[in-house]
Amino acid sequence: MSDPVHLRRWRMVLGRYAERSLPASGMTRDQQRADRALDYLYAREMERRGLRRDKSKGGRFGSMDPTQLTALGWLGELRALFPQSVYETVQAHAIDKLGMSELLSDPKVLDALEPNKDLLKALIAFKGAADPAARDKIREVTRKVVEDIVKRLKPKVEAAMAGRPNRFHRSQVKSLQTFDWRATIRDNLKNWDAERQVIVADRLRFHGRSRRRLPWTIILCVDQSGSMLSSTIYAAVMASILTALPAVDVKLIVFDTSIVDLSSEAHDPVEVLMAVQLGGGTDIASAMEYCEGLVTQPTRTVFVLISDFEEGGSVPRMLAATRRMASARVTMLGLGALSDDAAPAYDKRMAERLTGCGMQVAALTPEHFAEWIGGVIT
Repeated sequence: MSDPVHLRRWRMVLGRYAERSLPASGMTRDQQRADRALDYLYAREMERRGLRRDKSKGGRFGSMDPTQLTALGWLGELRALFPQSVYETVQAHAIDKLGMSELLSDPKVLDALEPNKDLLKALIAFKGAADPAARDKIREVTRKVVEDIVKRLKPKVEAAMAGRPNRFHRSQVKSLQTFDWRATIRDNLKNWDAERQVIVADRLRFHGRSRRRLPWTIILCVDQSGSMLSSTIYAAVMASILTALPAVDVKLIVFDTSIVDLSSEAHDPVEVLMAVQLGGGTDIASAMEYCEGLVTQPTRTVFVLISDFEEGGSVPRMLAATRRMASARVTMLGLGALSDDAAPAYDKRMAERLTGCGMQVAALTPEHFAEWIGGVIT
């Protein structure tokens, strides 16, 4: 290839390992800075795979040596040289895929990170090894990201849970969905125009939206294994939103081989996520039996198991608990994923067995989960 644009792009892809064929001297100063910034991260992965730079054949790497950058300086270079989308992508690779723990151990570096969901996942996984100063910063970043998620999801969840039209209450919110044509005709009969054979409506009536008063219990039983981290984040957010709804009692249980009842913290997703302990085994049966003990009104209870269904405990006990709750008319849903992409990653064979015992199984986005809950609580 002779196209200089293509050559520069290949240099960015291959990094310092292409120095002999695509020397950095052919790039502008900003391009060299960008090359060094990318090399700071991705050369680590190449060296981890056994590749080494060959300095014996005339390659000159002095100014390109990534050790000249610090983690904080590297983040500054990324922010200055690349668009926001590229900055966030490279940051996520550094934390999530390439294990740059130094980004998470220094509060000053944490200040420079861009809060987003990828960063939040990394922070939750890392928080157990963080010192007190870093934990405070992790809590702060977690709150920022969670608040953004709540801000986006809360109106959609509340709309899904808004209730049926209330024909006895007049609303100031005027829309075709709430238009009360019977009351409008009744109130405007006096305006009958005999010549044109029409009613002239000078007052329009609209229904309000009813608030459900019958109590419901929603039990969120969340597998806190590492593979379920995205779902755990959204489960914590959904619990906080549902807790604020009238006549809804939310129980939030997280488990691995141990069971932790976080119902008292369900209103605060940050506290929930700071309490989550990732890893360990998976004992779904014991968690379901614990949740079964929380059921007081089966026909007014929705049980949601958020898990990959890879049971490390007793499968017969898990299936038996499912059958018992289903027979008692507890509404049951198994979520293999609760996230924006709702990409299913669970044991499908076990999911089929749970379905056979009375549990509906799906992979849902938070919005669809809210719609499903809203359809049940009527």
